[in-house]
Amino acid sequence: MDATRRITALEGVPEESTFVFRVVETDGDANEVEEAILVRQAGELECWLNYCQHFTHIKLDKGTGAAMRNGEIICENHGAYFEADSGVCTFGPCEGAYLTALEVAVEDGDVYLTDEGYDLLGPGPIPTDEADRASTSNVEF
Repeated sequence: MDATRRITALEGVPEESTFVFRVVETDGDANEVEEAILVRQAGELECWLNYCQHFTHIKLDKGTGAAMRNGEIICENHGAYFEADSGVCTFGPCEGAYLTALEVAVEDGDVYLTDEGYDLLGPGPIPTDEADRASTSNVEF
């Protein structure tokens, strides 16, 4: 595998939580960085873009691992539940919607981004500016 597409060691992906990393679309604007999450449970590994389908500016993993229960990722803002293995929302305001999948592979104990639609930027969440006071309110009018 291409070492520039190595995300992390498989052991670095916690069971029943998530590992966040940064990507950018290969044919998109290089300034539009997105986050993705790895989910590992019962020996299976899945990868999803890191946002709720209800309001896409809401992250499932805010940098410390997403909340999970009974094999489902929980959006702590809306209470939506997403199956970790299929990405389908089983409960909440976006019930029936699906998380966006990215292709990954495991080789020799390491996880690699194999999705040709994205380039890997690195592990961890998108850095935030402490001085940024932009609103992220979910209030609808």
